[in-house]
Amino acid sequence: MTSDFILAIHALVYMHHKKEVLSSEELATNICTNPARIRKVMTKLVQHNLVVSKRGQFGGGYSYSEKLDITLDMVAKIFDQEFVEIPWRSGDKNESCLICSGMADYTDKLYQNINDVIYKYLKTITIDEVENKLINREV
Repeated sequence: MTSDFILAIHALVYMHHKKEVLSSEELATNICTNPARIRKVMTKLVQHNLVVSKRGQFGGGYSYSEKLDITLDMVAKIFDQEFVEIPWRSGDKNESCLICSGMADYTDKLYQNINDVIYKYLKTITIDEVENKLINREV
């Protein structure tokens, strides 16, 4: 799991709040990261029409796409975010013991089900709601 999902949410909430074109440097300062990371994440958000890229005389910037209510699951999908993933699998599929040979498949399905539940929950949360919770100190 990379931090791109969290970085994208932070950027989207900040752009939604500011309602103006922001440079990657401005976003990086607020997010506490470097502008190159911002540009990498913004490229994907622009490609999926969640952010508008603006070119200007003195550089460019990004603004929030007001065309739709962006939900957190939309952001997670862009970054192929898996919230629960374990690279190691126990057991051995070639063993005769059903527990040993079946545990890896079982846990893979378990993790997938957990991720599905998380995605369903994220679908209920909009960028606007995140901003309101932060502004109203409801976290």
